[in-house]
Amino acid sequence: MIYWVYIVACADGTLYTGIATDVARRLSEHDGDKPNGARYTSARRPVRLVYQAAFANRADASKEEYRIKQLARADKDRLIATACVAEIAVS
Repeated sequence: MIYWVYIVACADGTLYTGIATDVARRLSEHDGDKPNGARYTSARRPVRLVYQAAFANRADASKEEYRIKQLARADKDRLIATACVAEIAVS
């Protein structure tokens, strides 16, 4: 099973980082379309996916989630910008 680490940008400009096996379903939960969204994002809707990375197992995904959560906002912004550039370059 693939685990995804993702970052969403909330309507108030803050970022939320999480793990999911189905990012589309998780985004629907965060946006209130389905139950079980995070309390943090429930007051900051809508959310927009700005980053995602795949991992082969939950342990590696959890480590990356923790690493990202420890980053300063400027470092998270650089991570997001770098990921967008890489996706454009591959297409």
